[in-house]
Amino acid sequence: MTAELVRGQNHPLSQSRLEIRVSAGTPVVAVAALGDENGRIHGVEWVAHPGAPTQPGLEVSRQAAADHRLAVDLDAMTDAVHRVSVLLALPAPGGGPGPARFGAVAAPFVAVTGLDGGEIASYTITGLEAESAVVALELYRRQGAWKVRAVGQGYAGGLAELLTDQGLPEAVPLAGTIDEAVARGLARSVQAPPPRPADGDRSRQPAAPALGPDQGGTAPQGAPGPVPPSYGGQPAGGPGQTGPQPAYGGAGAADPSATTGGPINYSHPGRQNSAPPPPPPTAPPAQPGQPAQPVAGDATGWSMEERLYNQVWGMFEDLARTTAAYRSAVDFAESRMDKELEQTLSDPRSRIGGQGDAAREAARARYTHLVDQARAVLDRDLVQLVAEADVVEPALPPAFARWDNPAWHAYRVPMEIPMALRLGDLRLPEADRIRIPMLLRLPLERGLWIDSGRADSVDGSFTDSHDMRRLAMETAVAHAARLLAVYPAGEFTVHVIDPAGSGAQPLAPLTQTGVLAAPPAQGAAGVTDVLGRLTQRVDLVQMALRGGAPDALPPGFDTSQQLLIVNDFPHGFDDRAVNQLRYLADEGPAVGVHLMMVADREESAGYGPLLDPLWRSLLRLTPVPDDHLADPWVGHAWTYEPPLVPPDSQVLHQVLTQVAAARRSWNR
Repeated sequence: MTAELVRGQNHPLSQSRLEIRVSAGTPVVAVAALGDENGRIHGVEWVAHPGAPTQPGLEVSRQAAADHRLAVDLDAMTDAVHRVSVLLALPAPGGGPGPARFGAVAAPFVAVTGLDGGEIASYTITGLEAESAVVALELYRRQGAWKVRAVGQGYAGGLAELLTDQGLPEAVPLAGTIDEAVARGLARSVQAPPPRPADGDRSRQPAAPALGPDQGGTAPQGAPGPVPPSYGGQPAGGPGQTGPQPAYGGAGAADPSATTGGPINYSHPGRQNSAPPPPPPTAPPAQPGQPAQPVAGDATGWSMEERLYNQVWGMFEDLARTTAAYRSAVDFAESRMDKELEQTLSDPRSRIGGQGDAAREAARARYTHLVDQARAVLDRDLVQLVAEADVVEPALPPAFARWDNPAWHAYRVPMEIPMALRLGDLRLPEADRIRIPMLLRLPLERGLWIDSGRADSVDGSFTDSHDMRRLAMETAVAHAARLLAVYPAGEFTVHVIDPAGSGAQPLAPLTQTGVLAAPPAQGAAGVTDVLGRLTQRVDLVQMALRGGAPDALPPGFDTSQQLLIVNDFPHGFDDRAVNQLRYLADEGPAVGVHLMMVADREESAGYGPLLDPLWRSLLRLTPVPDDHLADPWVGHAWTYEPPLVPPDSQVLHQVLTQVAAARRSWNR
């Protein structure tokens, strides 16, 4: 039973390992601070924030996002720690556009849950006005037991004022460090799916194109694969820029309307690319009483690729919401029938004779009627979604298409990076005939974990551990091949660590076509060499960026995106290698180094909680259908299906052969 707290109320905690979930209507920065028995913070090392996301027993998000998950291990707290405060703050103006006070956004919601996801206590922070930072709640120790208290104390002066009130001597410098981390992208927010018009007509409602993290675009996190970790839009000043352009001085730049009181023209007099996007395709007129015929690319966007991307997001949201409505109606019908049956049984007169049987039959009939009505509405929506999927799927470009799509037969190495990449399909049990493409925005903002430890799938089929490892590696190869295929020549490099050589057969498409930077590394020496080179690369790029000299890299430095595929972890990895993997997972994506782990988490259980942050930082995918992903709207458990290559198909070999040829031409 969840305790819904009000300000000042507390609730006991029966678990020591907890997760604190934050949901807000706008991107916020999440900070966790440790305090002594008086609530005093003794130093910056007592604060976990986006610039230093992990402290003993604490881990916070690196992102400024609308949804956060904070990990807390109370058993890992030292005896000096008596309080853990969860602090929320709106990003400083330098961190991107957004509201300056909590009173202008929806009330933030905070929930304390166990590791199983069950809520222990929740708190909606109401009554905020001019505050830009707030102490949401605190976990505190009393007589050896931990409790949670709803606080809701806001500060108009932001994090600096809040931390000063908590007794931190370095409050102002630390607040500046946090703001800088957010502004520089060390705490990147995840872009929301495109907004849907209220009436569901995407083709007739204007909407701004999606913006990336460097342009202020943000959104909730925790969606499965549909819910991707980073979203980039058009370059600044390009067609994706929707705001007014500044008026530049110089001859002929003055606008007479500025002195006559008329509207000011902010467009650059010499810029030719400020025209609105071409209109989307239109469907032929529908028959009276029939829904409009769907058309591929009828969403908003500056290109067909962006329109298709937005349309897929719209289909995903439509399916999530119509299924939520159906499930809600079924739940209501069940609760109503239970209540009617309980009332019937509580009446002694209905226990004898046919009166009780008639009442029970009537209750069941009403239940069936309500469920049938809800199913009819769901089926109507599903028919429309199936029709839309039938026209959208064939029109998808290779980066969005399945491996059996004819688009791959006309594949050519692209000249620019696409908006997103397809990592599989998503479906719900009520709509088993519809598959929604799972699109992840590029460049990658988090690593991938191909879970080789599951032995059964949602359809009840069983896969032994040997076959599971093979399927996991084949899935990883398919993902890597797709990444290689959608990047321009020379802009994406793949490395492989296979300590025991067990992945030789699944890796054959990559090794035989010559698309790898080097043969798969084997043995302890190979693992050490590859991890050392990639770790050094991350250090070099970070130093160049921090020094403000990104061009001061060594001559011949490979500036392409790097992907490291790790097979059979943790076999063949010592403690140093494990720490290097964690470092690459945490720091690599920001500088173009990405990790793909093919591993069974249970096999690394000997490391204890040391590797928990590693697994949480990766997007978990499975080589068999599995219902482990959730959407950001209603939290449905979606079944993920991996993008496997059709049996006996040569499409993967043909695509990789072209990639290898383009790579050789590029390197000449």
